[in-house]
Amino acid sequence: SLKGRSCLTLKDFSSDEIKRLLWVSADLKRQIKHGKQYLPLLQGKAIAMIFEKRSTRTRMSTETGFALLGGHPCFLTSQDIHLGVNESCTDTARVLSGLCDIVLARVYSHCTLEELDREASIPIINGLSELYHPIQILADFLTLQEHYGSLSGLTVSWIGDGNNVLHSFMMTAAKLGVHLKVATPKGYEPDKGVTEEAQRLSKQHGTQLVLTSDPMEAAHGSNVLVTDTWVSMGQEEEKKRRLKDFHGYQITMQTGNVAKPDWTFLHCLPRKMEEVDDQVFYSSRSLVFPEAENRKWTIMGLMVSLLTDYAPQISMPKF
Repeated sequence: SLKGRSCLTLKDFSSDEIKRLLWVSADLKRQIKHGKQYLPLLQGKAIAMIFEKRSTRTRMSTETGFALLGGHPCFLTSQDIHLGVNESCTDTARVLSGLCDIVLARVYSHCTLEELDREASIPIINGLSELYHPIQILADFLTLQEHYGSLSGLTVSWIGDGNNVLHSFMMTAAKLGVHLKVATPKGYEPDKGVTEEAQRLSKQHGTQLVLTSDPMEAAHGSNVLVTDTWVSMGQEEEKKRRLKDFHGYQITMQTGNVAKPDWTFLHCLPRKMEEVDDQVFYSSRSLVFPEAENRKWTIMGLMVSLLTDYAPQISMPKF
């Protein structure tokens, strides 16, 4: 059981635990979306949603998902809650522990999440930090499992910035038997500590981890091409330099020509033209909109797993 746990990073979850989260997510999607069932699994519960950074997918998936399960979501922006300013993170964590059942926080600093988790007596979910974005990766792997039928043996190629989404891929891929090839411009490599842990996980699970600065090398023989924004929130002043440094990293059909015949494309959104052209983004190979929808089913699966002892009603999918 994962009940009572927090989710700050998938580094803290085993292979079996991640598979269970995906299983519960697939189960809820099958029953609620396709079976038209009402499952008030979170009735009488409340979630505090702390957003230091704006978001479409994280807010909508969490707010609508929690409500769909019978719970009450409370959305808190920096204008509603003065996290670490007028009130310390410690005090906020203790106050919220008495007012709600779980907290999702989308923050600038991962240290904020760690302090909230230290001081709270309820589960804390990382809705995004500068270091990790675990709830995005759960959606990505559910999307790939649905498309390919299984995950083990797939090769995912990341072409872009060494950012929080990549870090979460690196903490998860090997545990699911997925090979990971990473191309980042020099100076934009993933965090050293994350890389060392990813190398250890790759060795432990018998998967391949490749780090390069050549996008075509990373794409070669891949099943899945993935990218993300080159300019994250808070990096706007670096935009001109970043666009220059990422020249040649746009994903196009030419990139796909060196991938496997069944290659697909993922992007966590929002997307800019320089990252991927329209020919790929709006093609049949693009899974970006099912991926966006799966943000809802996977956050629902995560919240149900952390708050209840729910057992999936469908057989475990093949991973």
